[in-house]
Amino acid sequence: MPKELRDGAVEAIKDQDIEFIHLWFTDVLGFLKTFVITIDEIETAMSEGMGFDGSSIQGFARIQESDMIALPDPSTLQILPWRQDGQLVATMFCDIVRPDGTPYGGDPRQVLKRALKKAADLGYTFNVGPELEYYYFKDDVNCELLDRGGYFDMTTRDLAVDLRKQTVRTLKNFGIPVEYSHHEVGPSQHEIDLRYAEALKMADSVMTYRLVVKEVAQLNDLYATFMPKPMYGEAGSGMHVHQSLFKEGRNAFFDPADDHHLSEVAKGYIAGLLHHAPAISAITNQWVNSYKRLVSGYEAPVYICWAHRNRSALIRVPMYKPGKEAATRVELRSPDPACNPYLAFAVMLAAGLDGIEKGYELPPDVVDDVYEMTTEERAACGIGQLPEDLHDAITAMEASDLMRDTLGGQVFEWFIRNKRREWDDYKSRVTPWELEGYLPLL
Repeated sequence: MPKELRDGAVEAIKDQDIEFIHLWFTDVLGFLKTFVITIDEIETAMSEGMGFDGSSIQGFARIQESDMIALPDPSTLQILPWRQDGQLVATMFCDIVRPDGTPYGGDPRQVLKRALKKAADLGYTFNVGPELEYYYFKDDVNCELLDRGGYFDMTTRDLAVDLRKQTVRTLKNFGIPVEYSHHEVGPSQHEIDLRYAEALKMADSVMTYRLVVKEVAQLNDLYATFMPKPMYGEAGSGMHVHQSLFKEGRNAFFDPADDHHLSEVAKGYIAGLLHHAPAISAITNQWVNSYKRLVSGYEAPVYICWAHRNRSALIRVPMYKPGKEAATRVELRSPDPACNPYLAFAVMLAAGLDGIEKGYELPPDVVDDVYEMTTEERAACGIGQLPEDLHDAITAMEASDLMRDTLGGQVFEWFIRNKRREWDDYKSRVTPWELEGYLPLL
């Protein structure tokens, strides 16, 4: 990191008379971790980093090699929009490195950086624009709703509208541009869409977004959740990810000569996402609960296909608008907002690049509603299906060389072990559904 950028961050913190700085990073599962330093340590932190015990972090080092360094990225410096004990607080995301200064392979931010480096070596910049859905509840114990609204409903005196507005203002104070916010399909379900950005910056923004949504709710004595499927019979929460590659300042997905304005690069990218969709699902949908959202009937994608307008497809290509070449993009609709964004963006990019490099053939787009097609009709069209549960997703991931190469051996192996434990624990549980249905009969 350039010395001028480090010095500029130190100067900015001192000019604001800030006493405490929160250093942020994530574990492999995507949970935000933090430790706090005082202004007295900031210059050391910026030049040398701050040491910590990595053996206590999910997916990080084994105990015999536990010494890790958190090196703040000064380009991520932000001042918290709320005060703590009356004092301003600064935050920075960190890269995790070894004591010798080399990047640590178990750091999700480093995983994404490696994937972006591969794209950059091919001349590409990777931009993403995620749409994160979530629910507001009265607390974190019961799914007691705040509203009964539906998609795009306008409820002018609704508490949730005020919560969204507070959240948007807070995100803007963090320097995170917001396109718009609205009520989603489910009761008490909402969405705030971030303006697209380069993938590393966006992954940092997603982590901040999730914190801000929850913090604003908590400040109002309420609870916000990104759980993929918190309620039976209601819509699950997804994270549709719009993505595009730029080369030499131009959108590499756009081709004016194509009937649908899609370049060969875009077609290869889509084909790569389709080809690797089962293998990347364990990352984009990493929880047992994720697969209770990926079922027919709730607008969540189940079948592996693509379309221009059809929202039942796994990948949608939004309509081209004349003069908006830069907006040409593809939308992957399967991820959910409880994933680790660093790993999710990395595997999406890797899948797309693999399709470009290997020249995967793009199948025809689907015009009909995939859910209304028979099994035979889908088979005739070559339409496969996403994993039905976490077990199947893990199996598909484990068989993928691309996933191992993209994540690195350490993250790949730890993630699979962790998810197998989660699945084994889940399948051995006796649920209320079983007790209600079986106990009176068996």
